[in-house]
Amino acid sequence: MTSFIGKFKGAGEKLPPKAPLRAIALAGVGACLAIGTVATLSSSMSVMLVLGSFGASCLLLFGFPDIPFAQPRNVIAGHFLSSFVGLAFLSIFGPHWWTVALATGTAISLMILTRTAHPPAGANPVIVYLSQPDWSFLFFPTLFGAVIITAISLVYNNATRENKYPRYWF
Repeated sequence: MTSFIGKFKGAGEKLPPKAPLRAIALAGVGACLAIGTVATLSSSMSVMLVLGSFGASCLLLFGFPDIPFAQPRNVIAGHFLSSFVGLAFLSIFGPHWWTVALATGTAISLMILTRTAHPPAGANPVIVYLSQPDWSFLFFPTLFGAVIITAISLVYNNATRENKYPRYWF
């Protein structure tokens, strides 16, 4: 038991290095452009396109674009799969505490299994549980919004960084 509790001290590693100010500023501007675009389209099209988990997606897309979680495949498929699972569980079992728990666990496992893990998408079954939308939620805001923020990240990251983005597609 003491070795288990001792693990809570952590590994004692040092903090990662601080990001350069330019990278910090570019991440903030990119996120602002992506969410601003989705919000503007949402308003002009009179359809919901903004999903709470998209803010966290922008942190990965613009702040850490080289990691696997920030690749287009992960962002788009992760959001789609996770919302699909949330909607399926809601439709089949109804809005119960255990439904959202099972849906979230299932969505996370499926994202890992399909190599489309995108941590912000893990919130989508919870969002589905809280808002109880119909099946159109899978396309608006989930798929359409994920495609828009990913498309913006493709243009923005390649225009502002030396590294190529994405690291891979399939």
